[in-house]
This record gives sequence, structure tokens and C-alpha cells, in this order.
Amino acid sequence: MIPAFGLIIVGDEILSGKRADKHLPKVIELLGERGLALSHADYVGDDRSRLTATLQRAFASPDVTFCCGGIGATPDDHTRQSAAAALGRALRPHEHAQTLIRERMQDMAREQGEAFAPERADNLQRLQMGMLPEGARIIPNPYNKIPGFSCDGVGGGVVHFVPGFPVMAWPMIEWVLDHTCRQWFDRTPQLEHSVVLFGAMESALTPLMERIEAAHPGIKVFSLPSVDHPVHGRHIELGVKGPAPLVPAAWQALQSELHQSSASLGPELVRKR
Repeated sequence: MIPAFGLIIVGDEILSGKRADKHLPKVIELLGERGLALSHADYVGDDRSRLTATLQRAFASPDVTFCCGGIGATPDDHTRQSAAAALGRALRPHEHAQTLIRERMQDMAREQGEAFAPERADNLQRLQMGMLPEGARIIPNPYNKIPGFSCDGVGGGVVHFVPGFPVMAWPMIEWVLDHTCRQWFDRTPQLEHSVVLFGAMESALTPLMERIEAAHPGIKVFSLPSVDHPVHGRHIELGVKGPAPLVPAAWQALQSELHQSSASLGPELVRKR
């Protein structure tokens, strides 16, 4: 079975509009390049109790979930603590993570022409990013060495935690996919076949959609209305999607019924994944 893939995006700055989220479209792209798809996404502010509850749901599921943001060591970073609380585990110094953080601090001192001072207050604070839930596995960070981490959930799934910065998060998500999810790549190629309808109403199309889904298990029938499309104007895109081998028969059945209706048919659209 291929697991469902989820995404959690953490940060008040996203919910306030101070910063625009870039993770959702990128994760959809990264999954799609590998024949996978995103099933669900959550946005959560910097609220420890709410984030803990969101992570509890993720850990209780069988899904593969990516969580972006909040793994730093400032007072508004709560993700590491919330992950530990959601799992009922303690935060412990992760030896490998802290080694990598020390290497990063040494690099920074060298770049600034300074002697490395491991006991300096800011360096000790940086080591807090290496306090991870018991049993965590690290995710390498090619940008600045400070790692993310992965934890297994009680529901059989896993949550992968990466920074909020896209320049770090995206290559780390790619690393996770390529090193832990390869067995699911391109296992069930997906196909979507649809047509643009003019002069149709969604309410009138509903019985047809229900009949097609009932007659073709594994297929989803969708309708996507537009009122101001730059090319087609007001229309409905109606189609079927699902595993590639199942789509042609469902599409033929849908097309046959549409030709018997009074709807005006526009261009057809085919999308593969």
C-alpha cells in the first residue's frame, strides 16, 4: 500500500500574511515528479498546544507527513517540544545533531575570522536545536549542516521535520523522498481526462457524476466551475481521474452520456502524473 502524504506548515508569519507560503506548491511538485500526490495539508501558528494536537493526529495516522518550520531555538519555535509532547517522549541531546551544529558554529567562527568559543551563550543556545525527541533520526541539511529530524508515529506513519526556510527545507524533503520513499515512486501512474462544458449547471451534472463513480470503482469524478476564465469564460471542467488503466473506460462512459445531453462541449484536457 502506498501511504498518503501530508504537509504541516508552521508559523504565525504565514497565517498573518506577513510571509506567503511557498511550501505547498513545491511539495506538490516534488511529490508529483515521483509519481506521488499530496493528500492533506495543515497550517498552524506558533501555538504549542495547537501544534501538539496537530502532530498527535499526524503521529496517530499511517501517513508520511512533512512538517516545515519552528525547529529553531528561539522562544517562538515550538515544533521540537510539540513533537516530543505529541509522542509522550522526552527531549534529549542528539549526539550526531549536536556534532553537526558544533561544526556549523566552527565554520561560522572561521568565516568571521574569530576563535571558536563553544561556551559562549549564543553557541550554547544553538545547541538547543540538537535537543530532539527520543528515537529521532536526523535529516541532513546541505545548506548549513543544522539537521532536521524524523520520528515514527504510533499509527505506523512518520513525520519528517525540516526548517521553514525553503532553501533548506526543499532539498531536505527531496532527500527524505529519495532515501525513504523510493519504493513507492511511480507505482500507480495517475491519469486525468476532462472536458470544458459551456451552459451546464453542477446540480444537473451530479447524478451523472454519481453514476460514473458507482460504475467505475477507483475512479473519482470531478467538476471545477469557473466564472471568469481568461480563455473559456464561464464554464465547468468535468472529468475523471484515477489510476491510468481505469480512466479510459470511465472517460468513455462519461463522454457518451455528455454527447446525449444538451451541454456544449469545449476542448478536452488530459493530464498525466
